[in-house]
Amino acid sequence: MRTVLLIKEIYREGFRNLGHYLVKRYFKLFAWFSFVMFTVVLYAFVYRVFTGFPFD
Repeated sequence: MRTVLLIKEIYREGFRNLGHYLVKRYFKLFAWFSFVMFTVVLYAFVYRVFTGFPFD
């Protein structure tokens, strides 16, 4: 029984901060992706304004 408790404790210790790490990395990646997509949209809008695209 003691061996099972030790294995359980090792497993719990190994994955304790994994969720926080994954969430932190995911939001950092999502923020950069959003910034790049916003830059692309802004570039496309400015390009259309300077080339005389009719916004009807």
